[in-house]
Amino acid sequence: MFKQNISITNGMFRAILESIDEGIHAVDHKGITIYYNEIAAKHDGLNVEDVLGKHYLEAFPSLSKETSTLSYVLSTKRPIYNKDQTYRNMKGSFVSTINTTLPIIVDDTLVGAVEIARDISRIKKLSDKVMELQAKLTTNTAKDFDNGTSYTFRDIITSDETFLKVKKWARKAAQHFSPVLVYGETGTGKELLIQAIHNASGRKGAFIAQNCAALPSSILESILFGTSKGSFTGAEERPGLFELADNGSLFLDEINSMPTEIQAKLLRVLEDGVIRRVGAVKTRRVDVRIIAAINEEPEMALKEKRIREDLFYRLNVVYLRIPPLRERRGDIPALIDHFIEKYNKKFNKNITSIEKEALEILCDRRWQGNVRELEHVIQSAMNFAENEHLSAEDFPYIKPRFTASSSESLRDVLQHTEWRLIEKAMESAGGNVQKAAKQLQIPRQTLQYKLSKYVSAQK
Repeated sequence: MFKQNISITNGMFRAILESIDEGIHAVDHKGITIYYNEIAAKHDGLNVEDVLGKHYLEAFPSLSKETSTLSYVLSTKRPIYNKDQTYRNMKGSFVSTINTTLPIIVDDTLVGAVEIARDISRIKKLSDKVMELQAKLTTNTAKDFDNGTSYTFRDIITSDETFLKVKKWARKAAQHFSPVLVYGETGTGKELLIQAIHNASGRKGAFIAQNCAALPSSILESILFGTSKGSFTGAEERPGLFELADNGSLFLDEINSMPTEIQAKLLRVLEDGVIRRVGAVKTRRVDVRIIAAINEEPEMALKEKRIREDLFYRLNVVYLRIPPLRERRGDIPALIDHFIEKYNKKFNKNITSIEKEALEILCDRRWQGNVRELEHVIQSAMNFAENEHLSAEDFPYIKPRFTASSSESLRDVLQHTEWRLIEKAMESAGGNVQKAAKQLQIPRQTLQYKLSKYVSAQK
């Protein structure tokens, strides 16, 4: 019975491993392969039988004790995390992976090691293609006297006093070449403001944008700094975004998602204006203005170590905070008119206005997605509108947050009142939960819970 249970457990364990969409190669303490799945075999251009039961150096003769990550982990008992690797497999195909190699320790004794490899070949090929297109685009736009932007300060619609000050500061900052850091929630219009800064700066080079999120460090590094032929298998001489943006502006979005090792290299560029392509010896001087954006409170990103302090203070020469839409509700009617005009042209319609009831519903909404969400809501309504005026019926999924009536319970009224007070405190505190909690004289955790509760109720 005991052996049967072990057999069932082993079968379940193997089934779980086989369902994982990553290459797994496990060896015992002597280096003999005890597990090698189909995904790993596909990476290497082999069959499972070619590796299973063999010493890993026998199965992979191109490796040595000095170059193998499994050798390193078996000899040091130290893990290796997220190591980038590009190689030509047994079938002659280039493969790019990110590998994590871990020691297997039982009762303080090393019994083996396991390597987990995630294939990023498609991502890398895509990034290379994007780089090629970016280079061609930059060359072509330079000939056409275009700089890769769409927006100027005239495109920023606001009558909000706080946002008008931000525009004023941004105009002034545009005249100089200091780094700029823009903070705003998702959908507030960070790139719109940043493009406006570039266009008002007089810089003759291109405006190039790169989102720093969800890219492995090796790929992001080659995208930013370029590659030198022979720096890794299949590498070619290719300029990076810094070179393509020479005499222009480089917009780095979600800088708080950039791997810390790349942040350190970015810091050096900010300090001396010199870059080195991946694998190159020669350095190159570039004249690029860095404009970075962050979608969370900078204090939180620093506290959670998602952005290096030294990089933050180097970028934070000019700091601009875009207020969320809920803090500038007075802009909502003008923005609605703008989007109606925009989609009238696109949809060949003639919507003239929005009815009062519908406008009140939209003005009362919290707008977690900010201006981008508002635009999508107007676009959706105009797909189905049949009259000259947008009405509440054209927004079937947008409900009033609070519908007071004589039949409301005391509990409902108290909840509505509580939310109004919370909302007022959040707006007064500029979206800072800690400050708002202090104003309301409640613990920060309590306010965080109530915010989550009410936001969920609006979805």
